[in-house]
Amino acid sequence: MVQERLARSWTRSLAAGLVPGGQPRATDHYSSTALRQVLDHNPELLAHSRPVMQYLFEQVRHSQSVVVLADRRGMLMHTLGDPHFVDKAERVALTSGASWHEEHRGTNAIGTALAECSAVQIHGGEHFLERNSFLTCAASPILSATGALLGILDISGDYRNGHAHTLGLVSTAARMIENRLLADTCQRHIRLHLHTEPEGIGSVAEGIVAVSGDGWIVGANRVGLAQLGLHAGDLGAVRLEQLLEVRLDDLLSHHRRRPQQPQALRLPGGALLWAQLQLDAGAWPGPVAPATARPARAHPAAAPGAAPDALAQLDTGDARWRAAADKARRVVGKPIAVLIQGESGVGKELFARALHASGPRRGAPFVAINCGAIPENLIEAELFGYVAGAFTGARKEGSPGYLRQAHGGTLFLDEIGDMPLALQMRLLRVLQERSVTPVGAAKAVPVDFALVCATHCQLLQATEQGRFRQDLYYRINGLTVQLPPLRQRSDFTALVQRLLAQLATEQDLPAGVWVAPDLLARLAAYPWPGNLRQLASVLRTACALLADGQNTLDWEHLSDDVLHALQTPAAPGAAPARGARTVPGAWPNTEPPPAVALPSSGQSLQALSHAAIAQALQAACGNVSQAARQLGISRQTLYRKLALNPVG
Repeated sequence: MVQERLARSWTRSLAAGLVPGGQPRATDHYSSTALRQVLDHNPELLAHSRPVMQYLFEQVRHSQSVVVLADRRGMLMHTLGDPHFVDKAERVALTSGASWHEEHRGTNAIGTALAECSAVQIHGGEHFLERNSFLTCAASPILSATGALLGILDISGDYRNGHAHTLGLVSTAARMIENRLLADTCQRHIRLHLHTEPEGIGSVAEGIVAVSGDGWIVGANRVGLAQLGLHAGDLGAVRLEQLLEVRLDDLLSHHRRRPQQPQALRLPGGALLWAQLQLDAGAWPGPVAPATARPARAHPAAAPGAAPDALAQLDTGDARWRAAADKARRVVGKPIAVLIQGESGVGKELFARALHASGPRRGAPFVAINCGAIPENLIEAELFGYVAGAFTGARKEGSPGYLRQAHGGTLFLDEIGDMPLALQMRLLRVLQERSVTPVGAAKAVPVDFALVCATHCQLLQATEQGRFRQDLYYRINGLTVQLPPLRQRSDFTALVQRLLAQLATEQDLPAGVWVAPDLLARLAAYPWPGNLRQLASVLRTACALLADGQNTLDWEHLSDDVLHALQTPAAPGAAPARGARTVPGAWPNTEPPPAVALPSSGQSLQALSHAAIAQALQAACGNVSQAARQLGISRQTLYRKLALNPVG
């Protein structure tokens, strides 16, 4: 396997135009400004890596080595070196600001670990460039709680002092950093610490899984993923109870009674895991409320001394949304256009505004243009501006146009797929030349703006059909992020609570407005074709119908069309939308008030689950298989729940 990795790496090095006896590429060392930008974009990684690097350096202090932290592109951000080895290291640019990406320096531990996304050790002549053959290097990736590559931890030293155990040492240190990052970034979630032995909990070998308040697995370290048989792509799409024979409410109850005592859990195959719950007091004050009634924190905890940015303030826990935000955050401030894709109403403009407010242009204008809302005969003048007297009806003083208004800030082109073909060419020229020629003018005016575009359609398909210019598509598609539709998001409850908090301020309502548990379950199961925009409209109307002294939204607060939509049964045999949530209590029925009395919002998840089962069985006329399908669980699971807590 090592030889296969080396062969692939040497092939990539040759393809990059490097020569073993030659020099690194000219772009292998960045400016101090570029280094400062990288440091500013990685505060959490640096804060949690430095103490571990110091510990790691103490272990190799007298072995003529240097401990290195690189970012996800291979730029060295921080180094700790043996004084006797530093001079040698500096001669090959093993210092902060240097790039050790394979494209710049060929096969090396940092660059190859980046390319392979796995731990690797490169010894002596295995380095592609002969000038680096005096080194032996071991590097391991550092991954986020959602599996994203954050950076590389490396130990490099004199090849004569190389040791096979160095790779294990640096891999262990990388796991320590990952665990510290996970605990910091998932403070507002329930964290489950897992090990096959109770004494292993708290060690570097433990698995850690972050669970949202409504039971979805939203983060994990590598050990936790392996223990549960998951991949990073499963995060946000799998519920805890699908993998462990335990309910979240039972885990919380055990934690309240015996917070320091691990409990034994069984995997579906019968394997035993010991688990200990951890909750942060700041995020979970007092007794833990039922998941259906818990308000979510508006954003994940920031690094010590740093305020959360605007994107973090929009984060309510969905793994796919957070992955999109993490990607966009890494390119903000760089000359890379961002293309936001998603269905109508998913919050593309809100995302774009938060991206602007999270970057270095936050104090400059954010200019939003809906390309589908401007009449075709006016869009050219509106975008590019015009000089006085350029056409009949023009203002006598002229107009600078939206593109010039965005100078220094961010230009947001919403529904760019609706832009006429004739104007696509003009926009392409503006992006290429970074200047605008107003209508009726002979001289171009320089412009500088960050570009963010959005669309609900598939632009690549539009280019194949000739409806969108291919060259413009590749110009605006520096980074594409896909925002998930509401029906596929795992943070529905948190989104509802965020919207209710905003509406309470907007309508001057008393604090603490909630949705009745049975109604919340039905809302969560609805497909929401209008996405967040539709949900906000429904909640706004419901809040307006609250009587004085009321703080719980229920069926009587819904408009008739919403009642009808929620009461309409699903088509027989229809499968739920891909990625749709399966929520206890989401059953097709023709009457909104449940025939079986549901518990109040202050009761436990166990009581809610019991009521949901009773309702489903009644709707299915006692057919257990049909009731299980409506509840989104297996028949065996339903039988087990009935045995533990009989209905009727």
